Amino acid sequence: MPALVCVARIGAAHGVRGAVKLWTFTEDPFAVRSYGLLSSKDGKRQFEVATARAAKDHLVATFKGVTTRDEAERLNGIELYVAREKLPATDEGEYYHTDLIGLAAVTMAGDALGRVLAIHNFGAGNIIEIAPPTGATLLLPFTDAVVPEVDIAGGRVVIALPEEIAGEDPSPGRPGEGRDP
Repeated sequence: MPALVCVARIGAAHGVRGAVKLWTFTEDPFAVRSYGLLSSKDGKRQFEVATARAAKDHLVATFKGVTTRDEAERLNGIELYVAREKLPATDEGEYYHTDLIGLAAVTMAGDALGRVLAIHNFGAGNIIEIAPPTGATLLLPFTDAVVPEVDIAGGRVVIALPEEIAGEDPSPGRPGEGRDP
């Protein structure tokens, strides 16, 4: 099965003729029109954008075969995917999340940390989530300082672990840390 990339999410119905709000995750919001058929994550449903126009922070779009508000309302929340190979090549230092998922994560010294589980963005920048063989996942800033090397062809990312991770409790008993002398 080819790698899929989420390019848009359908929002609420807009008007009475089958239009929906459409949030796109592409550099050019109108690029969703050029990918041909878009599919749901499970591949069971396919959609073709018939029209699209810009709105405040999204597009207002119609899909072929969707002509009523009731039909449009049933689409709310569906994420739309396209096969990775249909997308344009990335520039140096840019990556599609799907290209990073599953890569080995290693330290600067080459020691294994785990595998890249996901890339998140909660509004303050990208976060790389690494699943170690055991224990809790690591959430680290996806910055050049913390991830100095991404080697997709080699199947790995190099992680420069920060000296201290916010929220960690210092070990009791170390002089000057965690307790008063």
